[in-house]
Amino acid sequence: MQIDVISDTVCPWCYIGKRRLEKAMAMRPDLEFNITWRAYQLNPQMPSEGKDRDEHYQAKFGSPEKTAQITKTIADVGREDDLDLAFDKIERMPNTLASHRLVRWAGSAGCQDEVVEGLFKAYFTEGRDVGDVGVLAEVASEAGMDADLVRDLLNSDADENLIKEEDALARQMGVTGVPCFIFDQKFPLVGAQEPEAFLQIFEAVMRAEDISIAEPAPTDT
Repeated sequence: MQIDVISDTVCPWCYIGKRRLEKAMAMRPDLEFNITWRAYQLNPQMPSEGKDRDEHYQAKFGSPEKTAQITKTIADVGREDDLDLAFDKIERMPNTLASHRLVRWAGSAGCQDEVVEGLFKAYFTEGRDVGDVGVLAEVASEAGMDADLVRDLLNSDADENLIKEEDALARQMGVTGVPCFIFDQKFPLVGAQEPEAFLQIFEAVMRAEDISIAEPAPTDT
């Protein structure tokens, strides 16, 4: 089963959604899954060097009190899925273009899931700046990629336009928030849904495949 996950690397709900998808997949060991992570930037106008986290949240949520309330709510939800979302450790809100480039290259290297997990952990658990080339190279190395090659590529503009095009395509498809999961290119599920919602989609995909196999395409007579 093909699953395309449209996501941003600094989206806490994408991290939660990833974990819930994994729980659902573990409940269906009889199925084979192929997951591809697709780029989406929640803050495409973010300066390349990023921005102070508190300044960004102040502009987005209006006050430190509102920020604290929202991040606490998300952290509480994350704990239910065994995720330690340490918002207090985050000092920078990065531009995520570089991290999406790394995710794309990780797909070619066969370690995309490991890199995505590493990026989420680095940002949300360790409070590291995933817009920093050094941090990205370390995440790549931990997933088995060539850190020097990744660093060289990140210091160029390699695949920047491809990431921007992928982001634009998602918006053309009507995606306005992430995570967005697309199953077999036709069954969408938006948001960090509970595992049961994923299981229902799995069943819908399997039923659709059974129908397509059972009913031959019409022919001209």
